[in-house]
Amino acid sequence: QVQLVESGGGSVQAGGSLRLSCAASGSTSTMWMAWFRQAPGKQREGVATIYTGTTSTVYADSVKGRFTISQDNAKNTVYLRMNNLTPEDTAMYYCAAGQNGNLYPLKTYGYNNWGQGTQVTVSS
Repeated sequence: QVQLVESGGGSVQAGGSLRLSCAASGSTSTMWMAWFRQAPGKQREGVATIYTGTTSTVYADSVKGRFTISQDNAKNTVYLRMNNLTPEDTAMYYCAAGQNGNLYPLKTYGYNNWGQGTQVTVSS
């Protein structure tokens, strides 16, 4: 099992930026690490994922060109840089880790380790 702790959420105005961090306990050297988000009344959706062994990435269409997922293996940390935020990006953001991201990169069932989440609120 991998323990995941997110940080970096907050409140920003539309057009602003935030960087989320996900610190993992234990080795994540060959694992899919992803960011998901869930807005009130909506299903949890995959935002971006990275395979830590090769840095291959997959993004949801809604965030391509605005969000960047990256990793720091020395710190066992994955980041999500979010630029040009809109109110539609408002949600609880969750970090996830798992071995099946190659099959289900942005689906919740591809991951079996989850953090507690960090709130992102974007005002217009």
